[in-house]
Amino acid sequence: MKVLQSPLAIFLSCVLGATASPSYSQQSTKDGSTHQSGPRTQSKNSQLEGDQRIIHALNRFTFGPRPGDLEAVRTMGLAKWFDQQLHPASIDQTDLNARLVQFPAMQWTTAQLLYYLPSNAVIRQATNGKINIPADPVMHAIYENQIARIQAKKENKAERGQSAQPQANTPMNSASPAMSASQEMAGNSTMATAQNDMDAAQSASVAPQFSQAAIDSILALAPQQRVAHLAGMDAELFAAFIKSLRPVQRLALTANMSPGQKQTIGALENPERLVAEELIATRLTHDIYSNAQLQEVMTDFWLNHFNVYLHKNEQMPYFLVSYERDTVRPHALGKFEDLLEAVAHSPAMLVYLDNAQSIGPDSMAARRAERAKARGFNPQKKNVREGLNENYARELMELHTVGVNGGYTQADVIQAARILTGWTVDRPLYDAEFTFNPNRHEPGTKKVMNQKFKESGEKEGRDLLHMLSMRPATAQFICRKLAIRFVSDDPPKTLVDHMAKAYLSSDGDISVVLKCLFQSQEFWSTSTYRAKVKTPLEFVVSAARASNANIENLRPIENNLHQMGMPTYGAIPPTGYKWDAADWVSTGALVDRMNFALTFAAGRFPGISLEWSPLAEANAEPGIANVNASTHSPETEEARLESLLIPGGVSDSTRTAALQQFAVQSSQSAATPISAPVRPHRAPSANNIERVDQVLAGLLIGSPEFQRR
Repeated sequence: MKVLQSPLAIFLSCVLGATASPSYSQQSTKDGSTHQSGPRTQSKNSQLEGDQRIIHALNRFTFGPRPGDLEAVRTMGLAKWFDQQLHPASIDQTDLNARLVQFPAMQWTTAQLLYYLPSNAVIRQATNGKINIPADPVMHAIYENQIARIQAKKENKAERGQSAQPQANTPMNSASPAMSASQEMAGNSTMATAQNDMDAAQSASVAPQFSQAAIDSILALAPQQRVAHLAGMDAELFAAFIKSLRPVQRLALTANMSPGQKQTIGALENPERLVAEELIATRLTHDIYSNAQLQEVMTDFWLNHFNVYLHKNEQMPYFLVSYERDTVRPHALGKFEDLLEAVAHSPAMLVYLDNAQSIGPDSMAARRAERAKARGFNPQKKNVREGLNENYARELMELHTVGVNGGYTQADVIQAARILTGWTVDRPLYDAEFTFNPNRHEPGTKKVMNQKFKESGEKEGRDLLHMLSMRPATAQFICRKLAIRFVSDDPPKTLVDHMAKAYLSSDGDISVVLKCLFQSQEFWSTSTYRAKVKTPLEFVVSAARASNANIENLRPIENNLHQMGMPTYGAIPPTGYKWDAADWVSTGALVDRMNFALTFAAGRFPGISLEWSPLAEANAEPGIANVNASTHSPETEEARLESLLIPGGVSDSTRTAALQQFAVQSSQSAATPISAPVRPHRAPSANNIERVDQVLAGLLIGSPEFQRR
C-alpha cells in the first residue's frame, strides 16, 4: 500500500508505531487526571498503583470499560469487583436480558430450530418427500418458499453451466419465532394488486416486479396483517416482493413488529441465514451489554480454544446455538474437565472434527459392513468416510489439552480415536443430540500415554478426558494460553508455573487459576500496562462499550469484523484465531480500524445511535461552525472525550496528532477526501456536517492508546 503524506496518513503511522512500541508512562495534568507521556523503559518489578490498577483490570478482564466503570470499581473496591466477576450468577443482567428478547429462537433446542427454521438439508428432505411439510399455514409457507428458492438456485446453476457462488455470510439481522397457524390472511385488495402485477409480468415474460402502489399498500398493513399477508403469497410472488424493496422499505417492512413477527419474515425469506445472523447477534449482544464481563471474555476465550467453524456444513449454525449457550458459557469459569467433557459430548464438536462418523475397525458396525460388502451390497453414501477418524482425537491432545509438545505420539492419537468411537450424533437433521452407539465402538483394551483403558463403552472416553485434563502438560498449556490472553504475548514462565500449580491443586478450577493470575505480581507489573493490542473483536466491542452506543442493528459490527479479518465463528482451522499483536498490526489493518472508528463515531451506521454532546444546545445546528469557541473549542472537546473514551488518557503526541488532523478536516472542501485509503470525511457544509465531537471521538477511538489493552 502506498503511504500518503497527508496528515491522516501521518496520524495512522503514529498509531502503527505506537502499537508496536513499549507501554506508556502516566503523568498528572493540572486537573488531576492522567495522560500518557510516551514510551519509556520500566523496571519489571515496578507495580501499577491507584487508578492504573483499576484501568488495567477493566482492560484485561472485560471487553473494555464503559463511562462510569472506573468510578464504580473504585467505590466497590477492585478485589470485591473481581470476586463478583468470578460469580456471574450474582450480577444484575436486566439490560442484557431485555436486549436478548429480540432473539427468542436462540432459546430453542436444536430440534426446534431445525423444525421451525429449517436448514437447507431439511428442506431437501422435504423436497424429496422424506419428511412431511408442516400443515400450519405459516410453517407451510416457510417450507414452500425454501423449496422454491433452492429449486430456482439449482435451475440457475444448470442454466449457467457452472458452480453457484456460495451464499454470502451477511451477518446480523435483528429478526426473531414463526407465527401461529391461527392468524388469518388479510388484505385481499392488496393481494389482488400484487397478483395483477405478477400476472402482467408473466404475460410479458419478465421477472415479476411490484409497483410502488402495491408495495406501499402492503407496508401500510398492521404488523400482524402484514406478516399474514406475506405468508399467504406464493413463493415466487414473495421472492419478487422482497427483491423489489429499497433499503428504506426493507426497514419499514418489520417496523413495529414483535420479535416473533420479525423472525417469521426472516424465516419466510431464508431461515438458515436467519439462524446464523441471530447466533452472531446474540453473542455480540452478550459481549457488549453483559455486566458479567469476565464470563463473556472467558466464553470468547473457550470458543476460540475449542474452535468450531460456522460454515463446516449447513447444520453447524444450528449446533452452535446450543454449543455457546449450553456447553461453553455455563462452564467458562468452572472446572476445565467439566468443560472438556461438555465439549466432547456436543454435536458441534463431534461434527466439526468428524468424530460423529468414526467407526471402530473391529466394531460390530464395521463387521456388518464387511459382511454386507461381501454379499455385494454396498449402498452409496455421499461425503461419508467409513472407518476410524482421528481428527478429534488428534486435536483433543494437540489443541485442547496437553499441547503439541505434551508427550503424546501418533500411536496415542490412534488409540484415543479408538476409545472415542461410538461418540456420535443421533439424527443430525432432526434431533441432533449426542448418543453413544456401542455398535460403532472399538472393542478391547487401549493404551494412551502409558495408561491402559479397559473396555467399558462410553466410560472409556470419560476416563480419557479425565486423564488428559489432569496432566501437568495440560495445566501448563492451558495456563500459558490464559497468560497470553490476559498478560502478554510472551508471558513470564514463573507466572505460568504458578498458575499451573493452582490448576493442579484445584483439579483444574479456572476461577482459582484466574484468581492466582489476579493476585500475581507479574499481572500488575507496569510493563504489562497497555502492552497488548486489541483483536478486531476487542476493538469494535470496546468502542461500542466506551461510547455507550445503543445498538439495534448489529450487522455493521459483524460486517466490520469481516473487513478486519475476524468474522464471528469464522476461523476455519481448529486452531482458532491468534491473540498475538503480529497477527493484527499492519498498515492495512489500521486503515480498516480507522475507517470503522470515524464512521462509527459519526453515527453513520444504521441502527446504531450515539450521543457525544449531551450538553449541546438543543436548537444549535450540528457542525463545527456552530461550536462555541469559548466553551467548546476543539481542545476542550478533545479533553472531554478523552476522559470519556480512554480512562488514563493518551500521550501528548497522540493528542497533538488528533487535534492537527481535526484542523485539517475542518478546513478541507466538502468534496476533498482526507486520504485515499480512508473513507472520506467532509468539512462543514449545508447538507453534510460532522460535528467536532464526532470527528475527535473517531480519531480517539482510532488512537494507539484505545487500540491497546
